[in-house]
Amino acid sequence: MTIKRYYLLLLLLPLQTLAQSLKVTALQCEYRHNPQGVEALAPRLSWQLQSPKQGVLQTAYRVLVADDAAKLAANNGNVWDSKKINSGASIQIAYQGKALQAAKTYYWKVMVWDNKDNVSAWSSIYTWQMGLLTKADWHGAQWIAYDKIPDTSIIVPFIHLRGPKKLGYENDVLPLMRKTFSVKAPVKKATLYICGLGHFELSLNGKKVGDHFLDPGWTQYDKQALYVPFDITKDLKVGQNTVGIMLGNGFYYIPRDKRYRKLTGAFGHPEMICRLVMERADGTVENLISDQTWKTAPGPITFTSIYAGEDYNANLEQKGWDTNNFNDAKWQRVITIDGNPELNAQAADPLKVMQVFTPQSQKQLSTGAVVYDMGQNFSGIPQITVQGKKGDTVKIIPAELINADGSANQKGSGGPHYYNYILKGGDVETWQPRFTYYGFRYVQVESNAKIINVKGLHTRNSAVSTGNFTCSNELFNKTFKLIDWAIRSNMASVLTDCPHREKLGWLEEAHLMGSSVRYNYNIHQLALKCINDMRYAQTPEGLIPEIAPEFTHFTEPFRDSPEWGSNGIILPWYVYQWYGDKQVLADSYDMMKRYLAYLDKKSNNHILSQGLGDWYDLGPKPPGLSQHTPKGVTATSIYYYDLGIAAKTARLLGKDDDAKDYQKLAAEVRASYNKEFFNADTKEYATGSQAANAMSVYMGLVEEKDKEAVINNIVKDLKEHGNALTAGDIGYRYLLRVLDDAGRSDVIYAMNNRDDVPGYGYQLKHGATSLTESWPALPAVSNNHLMLGHLMEWFYSGLTGIREAEGSVAFNKIEIRPQVVGDITSVSASYQSPYGLISSSWKKQAGKFELKVSIPANTTAVVYLPNKKVNIGSGNYTFVAQ
Repeated sequence: MTIKRYYLLLLLLPLQTLAQSLKVTALQCEYRHNPQGVEALAPRLSWQLQSPKQGVLQTAYRVLVADDAAKLAANNGNVWDSKKINSGASIQIAYQGKALQAAKTYYWKVMVWDNKDNVSAWSSIYTWQMGLLTKADWHGAQWIAYDKIPDTSIIVPFIHLRGPKKLGYENDVLPLMRKTFSVKAPVKKATLYICGLGHFELSLNGKKVGDHFLDPGWTQYDKQALYVPFDITKDLKVGQNTVGIMLGNGFYYIPRDKRYRKLTGAFGHPEMICRLVMERADGTVENLISDQTWKTAPGPITFTSIYAGEDYNANLEQKGWDTNNFNDAKWQRVITIDGNPELNAQAADPLKVMQVFTPQSQKQLSTGAVVYDMGQNFSGIPQITVQGKKGDTVKIIPAELINADGSANQKGSGGPHYYNYILKGGDVETWQPRFTYYGFRYVQVESNAKIINVKGLHTRNSAVSTGNFTCSNELFNKTFKLIDWAIRSNMASVLTDCPHREKLGWLEEAHLMGSSVRYNYNIHQLALKCINDMRYAQTPEGLIPEIAPEFTHFTEPFRDSPEWGSNGIILPWYVYQWYGDKQVLADSYDMMKRYLAYLDKKSNNHILSQGLGDWYDLGPKPPGLSQHTPKGVTATSIYYYDLGIAAKTARLLGKDDDAKDYQKLAAEVRASYNKEFFNADTKEYATGSQAANAMSVYMGLVEEKDKEAVINNIVKDLKEHGNALTAGDIGYRYLLRVLDDAGRSDVIYAMNNRDDVPGYGYQLKHGATSLTESWPALPAVSNNHLMLGHLMEWFYSGLTGIREAEGSVAFNKIEIRPQVVGDITSVSASYQSPYGLISSSWKKQAGKFELKVSIPANTTAVVYLPNKKVNIGSGNYTFVAQ
């Protein structure tokens, strides 16, 4: 590590000396605070400890669970009393009480003992509510719809792009549904469980319920759909109530309009199922279910497509349609639909409007249209406020880029995508799309009506932020923001590649970028959904395709690429490492085994050569298939990495024979790989590219005696390229990891602290506000793309040094190993781990190096300083060296 050598002057200077009691906080059930829709029969419980003292470790705990808040307050755990358990475990504690009942709410709290002879008070009371665990728990609720799609119009799997001309053009009715019902007595708890496909918006007595966007998350609808629980206790009235539901298409139905679409397909026309559970104080339960008594009519949305936009005719609104006083005599009865998929609770965080942008500038075009610049490329929808005559139309065109004349440019993001709003006239009207979204910075508005206001509503998965980073290098701060906006824009109900042209869950991003994303956001639940999507997408032959959900079957090499499919092996293991979730390994083990058996059959003398390789690496040709690295290198090295993970997983699950088999096969793959690709004379792999050498090192394929020479060749190649990168989507993360692990962050710094060659600085210099699909920010491809943001991981693990130690699970063992490089004089970062907040900040000034760290209770850490290694426990510390 190329840093100035300092002498250690002061160690372990506590920042906080005030004595406070041991506290238990941040209780979670199934990784969420007070969750609804819990389907695990033995939910996993977690909590965090807080103490001002250093070196605090939990030694015991006691959990109480009750089915009544008053009983729990009286310390009566009538459902489960764990008694005192001598254990340091504070995450992934499996519930072991009485059998849990569907739709029921449970109350729980915890107390703990520590190694300082302290006993905490009881924690605050938290809750969880069970979901609907079986089909019987829906109490006869039926799928209902406005109409039924003809069997001949079902297109599954979807067709890539527009399909044959014989399909013609087709649109569907976007319906409203309503039901008025009576509540005879006050209710203690009212929960509505609902699934509307493709998406729904729910209202009660004329008011939207919740703040979700594009519920439920998209899935492989012929196999699985997600329902969403809503607590409507406070909004339900004694007497008459009306539930209103508006349905949209999403990925369930893609209309064949002349506008843009990446895919052409249809599972069916929009439909809905729900059960309202009303529990009274005396324990009795009343239900309202979706059935043939509901009424339906076409709504004011006349067109909506996940790819193409949305049209809304305000003159078709039916005022008060979702209230008690509306006369629905002209509405028709719903029809019922049979043969629908398995239903599971939506556990991942819902999409929401997370930020509002206002125009930073605007320009009127010669056509009369006005283009508004929001100043940031983001995922979301526009909102307009207008006034005009009845029948006036506003056309809204979102875009990432603009043409030379200032007009919207959708060439690289999928077009035409636009929105039409037809005014009802008179009063001021505000409107925004409900069932689609796009990635954009600019909003082009065409209308004769008066435009009063235009806003950009940023929508994303509402996963909570877990990290922050800043340093003295402004280019790196801007790079952090650049990558973060790509992360935000592509966290939907899947980790998408881009928020416009495709919106698909390309799987390599989840394991390659996941290590960066999890520092910034809690993606535990989103990762579990991704893993579940892969289980449904896996073929009978064992193939895990490159996208999940697999709405379409892409032609090769866009379906069978080991660097993508191996997400089914790697991501479950990472989730275990990041969050301590051992259950995901057990749930995924069969998928892992089947995929590895598939790869074994595909291999030739243990070498794989199919797929995309180091996609979008930087070479003399336009980006696409790998230019520098043979596909056999990336595919086979990932395969070897998979086998190592499978062996460790098998051992954890007590499947020792499987572990031995995977170890044996891995040794054979390693031998074949080195025979095929390693040059013993030059100490390089294959072409000697950055990706080839780095992946060979990271995956453990290099013999120990050759490792230093191979790393030196990586550095040599970089210097020969003027410290410019060539690695792409697959190789770049491993290039950074190998250099970071080898203490060569000085090379990472030199490679990225610049704007004169393609890379992050180059993108910023050319006006990017979100990470782009290509290193040189080409305008013909996406300018809001997730896949190349791996430097985010280095900001945390390298510059600030927040890393998991060897053998750590969920950061119970921490390393603080800061890398002091270049002209950087200060760095600060924090990460909210499953055990609590980890922070690291350092500054270099006048020959003195000062490091401040905070380690959460119930964990330990090793701090690496120049010429010094220090073992510490939890607490706040300052280290000074000079």
